[in-house]
Amino acid sequence: MTKNPYLTVQALTKYVKRKFDADPHLRQVYVKGELSNVTLHPSGHIYFTLKDDKSRIRAVMFKMNALKLKFRPENGMNVLIIGDVSVYEASGQYQLYVQTMQPDGIGALYLAFEQLKEKLEQEGLFNEKWKVPLPTYPATVGVVTAQTGAAIQDICSTISRRYPLAEILLFPAVVQGSQAAPSIVEAIEQANRYSGIDVLIVGRGGGSIEDLWAFNEEIVARAIFSSRIPVISAVGHETDTTIADFVADKRAPTPTAAAELAVPSREELIDRTLDRKRALYRAFSYKIKHEQKRLTTLQTSYPLQFPERLYRPFIEKHIHLDERLRRSPKSIIERDEVQLERLTNRLKTMSPMYRVNEAAREISVLTNRLMTTSTHDLKQRQNRFSSTVRMLTSLNPLHVIERGYSIVYQDEKVQKSVEKLEVGSTVDIKMQDGTAKAMIKSIHKDDLEES
Repeated sequence: MTKNPYLTVQALTKYVKRKFDADPHLRQVYVKGELSNVTLHPSGHIYFTLKDDKSRIRAVMFKMNALKLKFRPENGMNVLIIGDVSVYEASGQYQLYVQTMQPDGIGALYLAFEQLKEKLEQEGLFNEKWKVPLPTYPATVGVVTAQTGAAIQDICSTISRRYPLAEILLFPAVVQGSQAAPSIVEAIEQANRYSGIDVLIVGRGGGSIEDLWAFNEEIVARAIFSSRIPVISAVGHETDTTIADFVADKRAPTPTAAAELAVPSREELIDRTLDRKRALYRAFSYKIKHEQKRLTTLQTSYPLQFPERLYRPFIEKHIHLDERLRRSPKSIIERDEVQLERLTNRLKTMSPMYRVNEAAREISVLTNRLMTTSTHDLKQRQNRFSSTVRMLTSLNPLHVIERGYSIVYQDEKVQKSVEKLEVGSTVDIKMQDGTAKAMIKSIHKDDLEES
């Protein structure tokens, strides 16, 4: 039976991967190039493409190595990479597995410093409006630094010399190494939980940028910014500058200078006190002389030479008020009597009996007025009725009949002219005392001439 010569894709990919992994030239490869398509995955891995002007290769940096980076990889950044090359079986692509990475042409720590500085500055953590003024006379000074070292000794000796009234509280912290940043943050938070601290010094002595790097960590910067206690940063020497210096309320070039900023000078306070003492003495001397002059002026004044004239107006006022007081009861009684009479009359007008009588009088007046109006109206109506009756009587046809006239009816209709009558027809003649039927025998029409 002939053996099948065809490989699966997986078998071929595994073979190629083993060849890559077995090649010593693909281990610890030193590569430089430009970053593109950088993806910072939520898992902590970093995926990107490394390219130059002629070629490109996919690359990945796993979380365990990415956590060691001091800077944030960005597109367009030129970097130096150490890693190994292998094949990713799922896609069959070869890629670079990065172990270390650093900027090409600039230090990684410097780049990380600039990146964090730009980020915090954009957030406003360096803005002067957040800076808290230092207290003038602090009673308690907190110090966050190493328990042993020159920094705490310089701070204590300076404060004791300048302002021995201040109490010093040390909050020890690791200030160098991988554990330094969390330790400094914990010490700052512990100081803020402690009541009664007026100002807080955070710092350490000089060293290299690696030694001072804990004060460039973001968590330390945010802890200083969140502190309710005013913070003085005192990191390294005068030429050293850290992120903590930008965030702190006040920056001191050295720990000794921080102690001088934190407390006033005893000599300066003594000089200031003596100056104020002399100023106070001059002010009181002037005040005493001024008041003595006023006293002399008052003693020689006209009222004090004739004191009776001071109280004479009051005696006259007393006499006047006494007279008014004597007159007051009588005037009050008279006023009350007038008011009582007014209220009595008002009460009478408001009593039920008074109102009933008033209503009865009003009813009587209205009744008389109604009777007068009714009688007058009745008479007018009677006169109008008599006049109407007389007019109707004068117009009544029956009344005309009484004077000898009669009315001719035919078919129950009054006949006013002979034109509608015919010979032989019968008519009814209405007279004063009755009606008579008659037959027309002849008709004679009168000729009426127009006048």
